[in-house]
Amino acid sequence: MKKLWLIGLSFIASSAHANLIYDKSGVEEKDFIFDQHQCTEMANQVQKNTESRGAVGSAAKGAALGAAGSAIAGGSGSEGAKVGAGVGLVAGALGGSRDRRENQANYEAEKQTVMRNCMTNRGYVILN
Repeated sequence: MKKLWLIGLSFIASSAHANLIYDKSGVEEKDFIFDQHQCTEMANQVQKNTESRGAVGSAAKGAALGAAGSAIAGGSGSEGAKVGAGVGLVAGALGGSRDRRENQANYEAEKQTVMRNCMTNRGYVILN
């Protein structure tokens, strides 16, 4: 039963940070699994950035700017404002999506850094 628990714990820890390659020569497997689990727990404390603009907020701002820009540039009254709003809406929605992808990438990179630092501080050699 204890061995099954260690295998399960090893799978969870390794799947969380699968792209780190360790030199485990001279290291007891149970000690490695324990250290990796503790470092994974620390890495999971990284907070996600929730300050990104939502798609609705980005789209609304983009639509307003597009409508205003079209009207100022001499678009034909409300027709120009509609076209500008449509273009702004699409641009704003795409910008919000990009922000979310960027925040997720930053979050994953920070977790990876915490994991790498934790394992290095425990004496493990990380090869990549």
